Parts: sequence; structure tokens; C-alpha cells
Amino acid sequence: MKLTVSVIKADVGSIGGHTQPTKKMVQAVKKKIDGAIKKKLLIDGMVTFTGDDLCLIMSHKKGNDHKDIHTLAWDSFISATKYAEECGCYGAGQDLLADAPSGNVRGAGPGVAEITFDFNKKEPRPAETFMVFAADKCGPGAYNLPIFLAFADPMYCAGLMLPKMIKGFRFEIIDMNNVKGGDHVITLDAPDDLYEIAMLLRDGERFGIKAIYSREYDEQTASLSTDRLHSIAGKYTGKDDPVALIRTQGIFPAPEELLSPFVKVPFVGGDSRGSHNMPLMPVAINTPVTGPYCLPIVSALGFSITPSGRFSDQFTDFFDNPAWDFVRLKAQEKAIEIRQQGWYGNAMLPYDELEYSGFKVTMNKLLKKFKVVKRK
Repeated sequence: MKLTVSVIKADVGSIGGHTQPTKKMVQAVKKKIDGAIKKKLLIDGMVTFTGDDLCLIMSHKKGNDHKDIHTLAWDSFISATKYAEECGCYGAGQDLLADAPSGNVRGAGPGVAEITFDFNKKEPRPAETFMVFAADKCGPGAYNLPIFLAFADPMYCAGLMLPKMIKGFRFEIIDMNNVKGGDHVITLDAPDDLYEIAMLLRDGERFGIKAIYSREYDEQTASLSTDRLHSIAGKYTGKDDPVALIRTQGIFPAPEELLSPFVKVPFVGGDSRGSHNMPLMPVAINTPVTGPYCLPIVSALGFSITPSGRFSDQFTDFFDNPAWDFVRLKAQEKAIEIRQQGWYGNAMLPYDELEYSGFKVTMNKLLKKFKVVKRK
């Protein structure tokens, strides 16, 4: 049968600033998901949060971009927004940038990652496992480096040297600055086009990985959200906070191969007011943003799927482990060091990334005050 896993997330309000949603907000969304399971719209579903972002993880038979699934997600976020407004939460409904979605929530604010695949096939997938990465306080290309390393560099993924993966993976890369007329996408193969892929992915504020496929089996392994909120709203409304859905094991990288690049805690665009370069810190699920500064954070969950399409009776929280404490300390040290540079140079994003925020207003006022002084 065809099975779809959908991951849809949004920031619709949080306590005391951009920290975490309230318990009532989480419960409101969970009630919607439980109701959809009872009505058999969903096979299974769960609700988590990373920072101030609520994340819905769902399995069903409706396929990608299905109106009923996306309407469920939208209605769930609307329900949470009502609680956020009642308790005076900051940024209530922040990521809901349309009055109602037109068919699906893509382009309306929430981040979406979905994969539909043949399920219960003995080959090449005798068991189905997947991971969900959810990031907060991050630009849309926050996964560019770690996902590239996991799928294209045998230093991080030794499985690339095995027969089932040695042909490599096909990358769909999107130009997130161009939204007119549809998605602007290029398809490149690793390892053949490795340098071209790197050339694009180095700029995580413009180019991002949209999907990845096995070249040997033509099976999709990854789907990533790539919406730019300022491209939708026309102004800064919050950082893009991407989600990634990745099928793992067997013909795809193992969880440990996907996780190892995150030890780098790479600098990504994000942080306070979405205007700084800061390291990406791995955290346990349901972690609020309460540390020094406003570090970009990422969570990672692992799931197995039962023969009926439900999630296994528990999930694995990969970053909720003492082994990552040293990495988190490393992220804090890198953050403290770059924030000593304050507003200067590479500590903040370039001007073209700040033009959708209030920084543009201040800059335009200053530019109008410049006068031409003729040279003697």
C-alpha cells in the first residue's frame, strides 16, 4: 500500500517571548489529532514542540499535499492560536500568514515535509524507519551542511561505500528567493555533481535542499521544508525554522550517520530577531528557548512503523543523551565568542537578509541623509 508521513510545524504563540507554547496549546492540537485518528483520517499522529514551534507528525493514506490533511493541520494551529490569544502569549498566530489555506498550507506559513512511499514491501525496505528533525530560531537552509555531509561524504557516512548506496543520491535544490510561477528547482547527483551541490548549499539563506532520492532504487529518502516566511508575508515575521523528514537504514544512511555532522554545530542564520549568525545546538524534544542569547536549536526523533502504518509504541529522542552534552557546551562557547562581536561584520546577517525587518527602515533614513561632496 501507499503510505504517507507528513510533518507540519508552525509557531502560533509562546510564553514570555519566543520560548515555548503553553500546555493548553499543545493539548488543543493533540485533541485535533486524536479526533482525526478516531475518524480514520489519520492512521497515527503525535504532537511535539521545539522551542516555540508546534510540530505535527502524522501517518495516513491520503498522499502528499492532501487538502484534508493540510486543513487538519491548519485547524489545529488555529485552535492553539485561540489559547495563545487568551493567555496573552507573544506572537499568537505568527506563522499563519493567510486567512485560510488554498488546498494546502504550503505558502501559507507553516513548514511542511512529506514523503509518500510503497509500504510493506519486503525489498528494498523490509522495515520502515524514519527521523524527524525540527529546528527553531533558524533560517531555511539550516540543514544544508549536515544533510549534505550525511548523504555525500563517506567521512560521515561510511555506508556510502556499500553496494546499496555507492551510486549516491540525487539532490533537489530549491532557489528560495525565486517564488514567481512555482518552485525554482535544480536536480544534481552526488558524487558526480558534488562541487556544484556544494556551490549552491554554501548559501543557506537562498538555496536549500528540498528532497533527496536514492539513485540506485529511485526511492525518496528526505523531504525538507523550504518556505521563506518573508517571501510570503513581504516583511520579517519570524525565522523560517525548517523541518526535515528522513527515511533511514538499509538503502539510506543510518541515524548515527545522519547525526554525526551535527557535532560541528555549524553557524546558521537565525538567533534573536532572526538577524545573527549563531551555532546550531542539538537539544532534546520539547526544549524551550531559555538559554543565554537565543541559540538556534534542533531536535531529532526516530520512529519505526508497524505493519498497520502506526508509529511504534515509543520513539527515540536522539539528542536527549549525555553524549551530546559536550556538543551543547561547544555550541555555547561558539555562541559566546561570536556574540562578543555584537553588531559588527559576520556576527550579523548581511544587509540583504535584514531588508525585510526594521533594520531596513533605519538604513533607508540614513541613506537619504548622505550628501554628494564634490572633489577639489
